[in-house]
Amino acid sequence: MSVGVFDLFSVGIGPSSSHTVGPMRAAAAFVRELAAKELLDQVATVRVDLYGSLAATGRGHGTMTAVLLGLEGREPELILPAEVESRLAAFATGEPLLLGGKIALPYGADDIILHPLTILPRHTNGVKFSVSDEAQTVVHEATYFSVGGGFIIREDAVDEAVAELEHSKALLPYPFRTAAELLAHCESSGGNFSDVMLANELVERSEDEVRSGLLHIRDVMEECKDASLTREGLLPGGLGVRRRAPGWHERLRREDPDRDPKFWQEWVNLVALAVNEENASGGRVVTAPTNGAAGIIPAVMFYATHYTDGMQNASKEAIDAVVVKFLLAAGAVGVLYKEQASISGAEVGCQGEVGSASSMAAAGLAEIMGGTPEQVENAAEIAMEHNLGLTCDPIGGLVQVPCIERNAIAAAKAINAAKMALWGDGQHRVSLDEVIITMRETGRDMSSKYKETAMGGLAVNVVEC
Repeated sequence: MSVGVFDLFSVGIGPSSSHTVGPMRAAAAFVRELAAKELLDQVATVRVDLYGSLAATGRGHGTMTAVLLGLEGREPELILPAEVESRLAAFATGEPLLLGGKIALPYGADDIILHPLTILPRHTNGVKFSVSDEAQTVVHEATYFSVGGGFIIREDAVDEAVAELEHSKALLPYPFRTAAELLAHCESSGGNFSDVMLANELVERSEDEVRSGLLHIRDVMEECKDASLTREGLLPGGLGVRRRAPGWHERLRREDPDRDPKFWQEWVNLVALAVNEENASGGRVVTAPTNGAAGIIPAVMFYATHYTDGMQNASKEAIDAVVVKFLLAAGAVGVLYKEQASISGAEVGCQGEVGSASSMAAAGLAEIMGGTPEQVENAAEIAMEHNLGLTCDPIGGLVQVPCIERNAIAAAKAINAAKMALWGDGQHRVSLDEVIITMRETGRDMSSKYKETAMGGLAVNVVEC
């Protein structure tokens, strides 16, 4: 089908969906090509070239090691943090790369060639793979683009991918790429955003599969948060950023043992910080819709399942139903950003990552709080409208400052946007489609130094330790 909820919410490893998850997927896809063409046994050398933002901030984002793991056939959905650490330790001692898990090659992260000032025509996140035989004759090569959220596109398969996408849309009961189309489907079907999204998901999966898949996504988000609450000390990377989540958690347990509603924002902040601290340390996270914005939807979903009406003493079944509806509604809005604009910080700045996630979360919350389709659309619009122009300028190329706190701030924005929309009747001056197009155009006009290149903003104005 077209972009679905399990494309927007997928399990991977930190710290970046576009710079870690995407390159790993691209490398693994290249290896699958070699295996399918029965070329693995011919390979004597491998060459990897990174372009644009992947090269400019790849070291801080773990791009090089992600590529190595992908070349070994590892997939971000399946690999565990312990396995990542084990292989990285092996590489550090000089162990060879195992291409496709079987061909030993003397190749490491330092051998990857960087082209930070070269932007390939399709996208700023480009990676080219090439392998040669003993005679140094190139036997296969391919270029991929990591276009945000872990999505990848092969350079010469772009037209084919577009055609396949259009064909899959024809199979959907409610195809949409704009909020206007989504609202029209809600009106004609008498449903809400989550109902339309579910109907489309049922083209490929049963209702039980959709439900269990979304609850698995929720469980991974919970595991990510819980893992973070057990880790203390400094985040990796050299910036000296200390983990705050464990200390905050202990304080909240002391000061709010009975979950007084007046502490809702402190808990929301905690969830956002915990998830993004785990992401920053390379942990297992859910792209939502990206790794850099991975804490916003879990944090707002925490609010939805703990602080909205009827949730304080709700059964597990009732809570699960809220989670499924929340993620489907959020996913429907995510489709709009993926279809009409971008969720890539390297393409449109952080408005495409944190802004999109805040908008998605606002929609999910507004729907489970009883909002009409028009109010849900308004909530998503408000959240993005007040994230327009947000730059992507992480210090040291690490997904730490300002990324971690930014998730907490954006989660609170999403909650406020949902509440504001629910106090209205759904009628508003600026449509969600208009704000999405504005975000896309703002990203196009934004200087490249503010789009995940480490050449502007905080990335250059704050002296690294």
